[in-house]
Amino acid sequence: MASDPLDTFMTWMRVEQGRSINTLSAYQRDLNNYQIWLAKQKTTILKVTVQHLERFVAHLRATGKAPKSVARQFAAVRMFHRYLTQEGIRTDNPAALVDGVKVPSSLPKALAEEDVARLLSSVTGVDSFARRDRALLEFLYATGARVAEVCGLSMSDIDMEDSLVRLFGKGAKERIVPFGRLCHDALSDYFDLGGRPALTPEQWASREDSDAVFLGVHGTRLSRQAAWNIVRKYGEIAKIKNLSPHALRHSCATHMLVHGADLRVVQELLGHASVSTTQIYTKVDNEVLYEMYREAHPRARAK
Repeated sequence: MASDPLDTFMTWMRVEQGRSINTLSAYQRDLNNYQIWLAKQKTTILKVTVQHLERFVAHLRATGKAPKSVARQFAAVRMFHRYLTQEGIRTDNPAALVDGVKVPSSLPKALAEEDVARLLSSVTGVDSFARRDRALLEFLYATGARVAEVCGLSMSDIDMEDSLVRLFGKGAKERIVPFGRLCHDALSDYFDLGGRPALTPEQWASREDSDAVFLGVHGTRLSRQAAWNIVRKYGEIAKIKNLSPHALRHSCATHMLVHGADLRVVQELLGHASVSTTQIYTKVDNEVLYEMYREAHPRARAK
């Protein structure tokens, strides 16, 4: 019995491409939906035509999905068809003849530096949860780490002596990132008595939880949803609407570039595979750009 092409594709993505669990889940979901749609069209992966694919894109748009969501789902379909051709499962690739879905360009919204300061000072308590929350917010802004990277942190990943952390990004790629004094102080306070030790249970549910840096209410590793809720909670206290962990990542990158950091350095710190991804942060607010010009150009302020 021949193997299911989707199963072999997912194995290839996991083993050969080293994609993360979250990426694999998204591809599996998108391609399952694609195959369900094909079945309704009374066709299969091996018989798909350009016209089928164009109708599939139109179907996605008709459901009211955002352009970015449509583009992501169609990207999964394109990669699947490319794989089928490379493996000789199909002799042609109809997806290569369909135009990609254009996504309107949008710049990441960075917080103003005074907003970040207000956010970080909004954690006023001294109990174990307040210490954890303060450390979490400081760490997100100090390192520009993704929320999944922060929730996946283990105690062995942090070097407090040299203020360095080992982060595992997309595709399990490892990078070393420094963090500053204020983040170091917040982590030290969290690791001290009354902080993380007060959140540890009498008996760990698993070794994975016992090594976690950020702990939840039941002494388990802090989930991404819980981290989101913490960020959103203090965003509301600081009167910052719709705050997300990714906004702190954007802010870290933008503020470093505004203050003169090299683009390649920021690329390494954020774990971007391509510098083109980092370049979107250089499109800072025009007022910031003009102010930097007036301060930096020798003839800008000449009378």
